Amino acid sequence: LSSEMDKLGMKIGKKELGDVLYGENAPQDLKQQFTDPNTGVFNAQMAKQQIDQMLKSKQTTAEQKQQFNDYVDQLEFGRLNEKYSSLLGNTANFPKWLIEKQNADNSQLASISVVREFYTSIPDSSVKVSDKEIEDYVSKHKKEFEQQESRSIAYVTFSALPTAADTASVRERILELKSGLGNANDAGEYLAAQGATTYYDGYINGKNIQIAAKDSIFKIPVGTVYGPYIDANTFAIAKLVGVRTQPDTVTVRHILAATMQRDPQSGQSMPIRDSVAARKIIDSVQTALRNGSNFDTLVAKVSDDQGSKEKGGVYENITAGGMVPEFNDFIFGNPVGTKGIVKTDFGYHYIEILSQKGSSPAYNIAYLTMPIEASQETDASASNEATQFAGSSRDQKSFDASVEKLKSKGVNKAFAPEIGRNDYQITGIGVSRALVRSIYEADRGEVLDPERVGDNYVVAIVTEVNEKGLQSAAKARLMVEPLLRNQKKAAQLQKKLGTLSTIEAAAAALGNKPIESVDSLRLSESQPSIVSQEPKVIGSAFNTANKGKLVPQAIAGNSGVYVVKVNNVTASAVADANVAEQRKAKYQQAKMMAMYAAQQAQEVLKEAAKIKDNRSEIY
Repeated sequence: LSSEMDKLGMKIGKKELGDVLYGENAPQDLKQQFTDPNTGVFNAQMAKQQIDQMLKSKQTTAEQKQQFNDYVDQLEFGRLNEKYSSLLGNTANFPKWLIEKQNADNSQLASISVVREFYTSIPDSSVKVSDKEIEDYVSKHKKEFEQQESRSIAYVTFSALPTAADTASVRERILELKSGLGNANDAGEYLAAQGATTYYDGYINGKNIQIAAKDSIFKIPVGTVYGPYIDANTFAIAKLVGVRTQPDTVTVRHILAATMQRDPQSGQSMPIRDSVAARKIIDSVQTALRNGSNFDTLVAKVSDDQGSKEKGGVYENITAGGMVPEFNDFIFGNPVGTKGIVKTDFGYHYIEILSQKGSSPAYNIAYLTMPIEASQETDASASNEATQFAGSSRDQKSFDASVEKLKSKGVNKAFAPEIGRNDYQITGIGVSRALVRSIYEADRGEVLDPERVGDNYVVAIVTEVNEKGLQSAAKARLMVEPLLRNQKKAAQLQKKLGTLSTIEAAAAALGNKPIESVDSLRLSESQPSIVSQEPKVIGSAFNTANKGKLVPQAIAGNSGVYVVKVNNVTASAVADANVAEQRKAKYQQAKMMAMYAAQQAQEVLKEAAKIKDNRSEIY
């Protein structure tokens, strides 16, 4: 695909790459790393700052830079793929003459008489289809029956989800910590002692807090604790540490003398100078500014914040929680015009508050959470049940017998068809490369050892082994047998009808079947009728050679055999025949199909490339 894009001259520019990394649709892993856990807001400014610092730092190794470049290459390819899909979606053309031709065809109205006999009139049991006939059909339609290597399984699951007792136990444990959090003079120290590491010791405007039960938390007195309450899959308690009124947004400019910088790939902070050296730099900056030096000049010369350096050190419209706590408290807790030095985990900042907008209540909240997890006893019980089941189920017969015994306990057999060798997710089960590998190491009819997947222990049996190539007769029978059976039934009915002379004679030959009429039949038949699902019948009605005549041969349709007499064909105006609007609708449909078109194009390129996929040998 890359070579195809190169031929087309498709590229990603610097500005567009910035949008890929830091825009509204920034990559999820980057969002997670630079999203404040209390506000849920992605800090694009901080992300850019840290990445720029990492790339320019002498402390960053060549390997780290290469890892980041590989990461960016993947994002670029993703955006190029989107462009490629859009390009294909815009290649469709619907010329005016084509729409006019379709309208002319659809303006025709046919009146026909029909005698029909359904295939269901002949019992399926009386028509046999051999494996040889299926193999011959598959051989003539190879493209439709090509298959990739796959395996199919049947499986049962034993839940290791937390029980009601487990949930009650977690609630009790966090409840025991409630008074301790309430009595703690330093909420941060107390949370750290309990292993919590996400406390943001700063004030965040209430409308920016995206936490369950926030309205209830806002109403409690300062210093008290709310909860326990359920937040996603955890129990939580929350202490209201403080409330104040502060601006909604702040614009500042700053100069950073960094002591640390974060590697955007690993998330780890790396030292670049000691605290004493950084303090000396920022003190000299403060002195120079007091003596009349130009702020922009000092930013360009001194600041280690690459994210704001090109903008004179300015960050506009910062929301509370968008910066580290010390930086946040300084700019939201002081009036416009305040200047000063602030120490953060990144180093020393010289900050000047340029403007502030809005005003609303802000809250300092300390959260303590505890995941609702299954106890060791619950997990062991599920594991033991799965092991016992596997032990008593060594083949298909005993597997099915074991399922029957446990049905009263809610154990049911499920199926996962056509699992690829490189698949990582199994339908109905979840993500497990280990299970996929085990399936491919097993033979047909082999029961696998229990595998933990998500909150379940899974016991599977391999029910089908499909090699790459044409489907076997047994595999293709489900699709092909009804087609061939109907062909044989059609031949029987056509033989019964013999040479067609009149529609009345055909009705008599089929046991005095009724002659049915279809009036106002259009080529683009959309109204329900006895022939609306029979394109061969509709096509015969508009064949000019058949006008006013009996169609010379009985038609083998989808549901039965049809004898058709075309009484008349006329023309009438087509409703909604606005060519411009029709073309517009066609183009919109083409754009909606762009992703499908791109997938089809990639499949064609894959086939042409003759790729041998060895990924399963590595992971």
